Amino acid sequence: MQRRIVLQALLASALGVHVQAQAALPAVDVYKTPSCGCCHLWVEHLRANGFAVNAHDVDDTTGYREKAGVPQALGSCHTGMVGGYALEGHVPAREIKRLLAERPKIKGLAVPAMVPGSPGMEGSRSDPYDVLAFGADGRTTVYQHYNGTSK
Repeated sequence: MQRRIVLQALLASALGVHVQAQAALPAVDVYKTPSCGCCHLWVEHLRANGFAVNAHDVDDTTGYREKAGVPQALGSCHTGMVGGYALEGHVPAREIKRLLAERPKIKGLAVPAMVPGSPGMEGSRSDPYDVLAFGADGRTTVYQHYNGTSK
């Protein structure tokens, strides 16, 4: 791995290209039930987008959701924690990266319910959905809107 990085840097230098090291993404702790297939697919989505994931199979995610400060109305099938933020449901990796870069003063992000077309819920249908930012007071705002597509 080290050798490959050195070789890439030498090649880039020879070509006059500036190489900027990419900061490693923090690990995401995910609490999910062992029988949920879409939770497994969301974990794979995170890994495919550069996150290390510590997946914890638990009998009930409710306690983890409460500990993370996720409002009950935003509950979904899995809860994640990364960089001091809570992640509830099928939050796209793109928005998690944005969250970590911007560091807003919020509790976390959520995609309530199980929206067809959201990461981990891909299939023949892709519905519009919102990624919601939520604060400690439970108030939500739209962090990002996804239009969905018809297939």
